[in-house]
Amino acid sequence: MTTSEKLPLGVVVERREAVNRWADYAWQPVAVIPGAPALDDPAHWRLMREGDNWAHFLVGTLEMELFRGETEGYKLNLSAGQPQVFVVLAPGEEADDPEVVAFLVTACPYEAEKYMESGDQIVEGVPMPPEVEAWVAAFVEAHHVEQPFKKRKNKKAYDPRKGGFQRSGPRVRRDGGDGHG
Repeated sequence: MTTSEKLPLGVVVERREAVNRWADYAWQPVAVIPGAPALDDPAHWRLMREGDNWAHFLVGTLEMELFRGETEGYKLNLSAGQPQVFVVLAPGEEADDPEVVAFLVTACPYEAEKYMESGDQIVEGVPMPPEVEAWVAAFVEAHHVEQPFKKRKNKKAYDPRKGGFQRSGPRVRRDGGDGHG
């Protein structure tokens, strides 16, 4: 029995001229394209469309992988008004890398949240295309197992009035020393 399934998704990113002196452009994922072929050269993005001060590029194709152990997150995402594919963009690290690189696509909001913690990556949700939504829903239907809620008992804090805790007094040296040297 397989524990995961994969679907290739093209990542479309918007480059918008920034209005600050520290960066030339602001980057934001705007869409995914199911079944998009890989770029011939990942360093040369495909211009999709452009307007005044902005452009949309196909920056690469990544495989979105679904895992049986993450169906709770997928189910939560599907129950939202508009399910999303979460796209993680990382800064280019090499001199010949683009400014941002498509790093990950996921349907699990919990996985996306982990990448938000460092602050180095750009993590955004984009609308989930209907065919991807149907694929994720079928995966959840086939593999999700409800986990019964188990209330944990709170461990009581120590209450000195109730006893049960022996506290020893201060430690005193019995050899007559003053504690120095």
